[in-house]
Parts: sequence; structure tokens; C-alpha cells
Amino acid sequence: MRVVFDTNVLIAAFIARGVCSDLLEHCVRRHELVTSEFILNEFREKLTGKFKFTPEEAEAAVALLLTRMLIVEPTSLDAPVCRDKDDDNIIAVAISGGCDCVITGDKDLLLLQRVSGIDSLGPKDCLEYEFTL
Repeated sequence: MRVVFDTNVLIAAFIARGVCSDLLEHCVRRHELVTSEFILNEFREKLTGKFKFTPEEAEAAVALLLTRMLIVEPTSLDAPVCRDKDDDNIIAVAISGGCDCVITGDKDLLLLQRVSGIDSLGPKDCLEYEFTL
């Protein structure tokens, strides 16, 4: 299964032990993870800005992700899907990466449920989803 982690789930995985960190570890072992420069830049910016990581700590976190994730260049969507253009970037990454799902905590993305054959799932729903494929 190919998976995109939205920035908010990646951040949660790095700042606290819990569902998101367990899920990231699980997916690293069992699935192909896809990301983009946009997601990694947003991840880096949030870690250093909102969560007060040093630039070196944020770079180390990005470097760790890069050992397990395929970076794709998202193609442009034909039309906006979400009200937030940043959310469209996540969908575009999933489409370009041939992903089965996006794992997100973003309510707007979760409301979409399925776009272009790609499911939007909350972190707690992912394991159940995995066993239905």
C-alpha cells in the first residue's frame, strides 16, 4: 500500500508518543511512504516555528523521514478540490505518487473521504482500513 502522511500527522508522530508515532513506525515497516518537498518544508517550518525545535533538530527529523519516504513532484490538479490550497497539495502528492490513502487529522480532507480513488483517513482509522484492502 502507498501512503501519504499529512504534515499534521507527521508532526504529531515526532512530538508525542501515541497513535501517530505508532502508525508512522508501522507504515515505515509495511508500506511505501510518499511525500513531497512541500510537505517536508511545511513539516520543517512547523517544527521550528510552532514547536520550537532548533533548525538542526528539524533537519534531523527531515533526514530521518527521507530515509523511508519517496519524494514525488505533484502534478497540478485540474480544479481545486479543497477550500485550502495547501490541502490540494496533499491530494496532488497522493495522486502523483499513486497512493491508496492520505492519513490526516485535517477535518477538510477527512470530509472528502475519497478523491480520485484515494481515501482520506484519520490516524485511528488506518489499521482497520489496511485490513480491508
